[in-house]
Amino acid sequence: MHRVVHSATSLMKGLIVQKKILVLCAVALVATACGSRVDDTAGGTASASSCVDTSGASVKVGFLNSLSGTMAISEKTVHDALQLGAEQINAAGGVLGKKLTVVSEDGASEPTVFAEKATKLISSDCTAAVFGGWTSSSRKAMLPVFEGANALLFYPVQYEGLEASPNIFYTGATTNQQIVPALDYLKEKGIKSIFLVGSDYVFPRTANKIIQAYAKANGIEVKGEEYAPLGHTDFATIVNKVKAAGASAVFNTLNGDSNVAFFKEYRNAGLTASAMPVVSVSIAEEEVSGVGVDNLVGQLTAWNYYQTIDSPANKAFTTAFKAKYGEKRVTSDPMEAAYTSLFLWKAMVEKANSFQPNDVKKAAGGVSYDAPEGKVTVDGENHHIAKTALIGKVGTDGLIHTEWSSGKPIEPDPFLKGYDWGKGLSS
Repeated sequence: MHRVVHSATSLMKGLIVQKKILVLCAVALVATACGSRVDDTAGGTASASSCVDTSGASVKVGFLNSLSGTMAISEKTVHDALQLGAEQINAAGGVLGKKLTVVSEDGASEPTVFAEKATKLISSDCTAAVFGGWTSSSRKAMLPVFEGANALLFYPVQYEGLEASPNIFYTGATTNQQIVPALDYLKEKGIKSIFLVGSDYVFPRTANKIIQAYAKANGIEVKGEEYAPLGHTDFATIVNKVKAAGASAVFNTLNGDSNVAFFKEYRNAGLTASAMPVVSVSIAEEEVSGVGVDNLVGQLTAWNYYQTIDSPANKAFTTAFKAKYGEKRVTSDPMEAAYTSLFLWKAMVEKANSFQPNDVKKAAGGVSYDAPEGKVTVDGENHHIAKTALIGKVGTDGLIHTEWSSGKPIEPDPFLKGYDWGKGLSS
């Protein structure tokens, strides 16, 4: 069942959001056109497209995360990881010899706020790059701002794919590095039917369109498709529909604190990981404690990083993170992807010997970093990175343990050009 609700009110809200974003984009364009007051290269040559100041001993970078609202449960941790990365970079001498000065802003879980704060960070704070965003709605709201100002955004979260921007670097997974491997895993396990549950916004709806196409091509029946608004907490009706449908598994694209209510209701309804497993693509270690370990034990996740990865790079990352924030804190995929994005940007800038966005973009292709998740490499054409896919299972210890791995990095294919069943999805 595909539940879509249209109303004059929602249409009006959508038009208001679009209008606000267009206004913000215009502000960004004007500000950058008139604000080329300072150089934005290491050597101090003025640029007509940026107000970034590299004449002193430091350079500004922007961190834009939801520190309030329904997405704060996930995004505060990303902000923490970015702060750690900035401190480590500064301790090692900075970027091109310049220390990083961090300007933090709260996206407040609202796309229009993300667009507004992005404009501020670019045109008023004159940051060399911005790191942040979580929901696809926030990213899509910011995209025209960054393209209009020719500024750089590093987006750290897995998403639905079908996008590539010259001004965004996507350091989380795209579809063929997370959703497709998760579906392949379910198929290998003999799953013949699934039920789709998601938050009502861009990522889940687009992801489920892709899942529907995969399922049709691979003989998997979709028993139902239900959505709930971000922040929704009453899942009795949806869980009853899931239970009645009798699917072999559930594919979960809920985001934020809605997962708490969903999994509590799931357990209350007598549904179990052994009888009807849930594969989640937005629940990581940080969310496990919020949802409750007892509600998640045995459930599956699809990511590219888990705290339990056994490698020197990950040990160094987790040790440093816990030393800064406390031994009880956990690390997760979006945090690691954000942390990694800062070091990838550093490598791009140093390869270009410039903070100028066009120079950084030209230097990006082939840049690699030995990240906590493993080696990652930037694709210079689509601005995504090669990543190893992992399917994990939530343990009684509250951590996620790898059940399956792709074994090597998967090249990013955001438009699913390598899949016959993916044709037409991006149109």
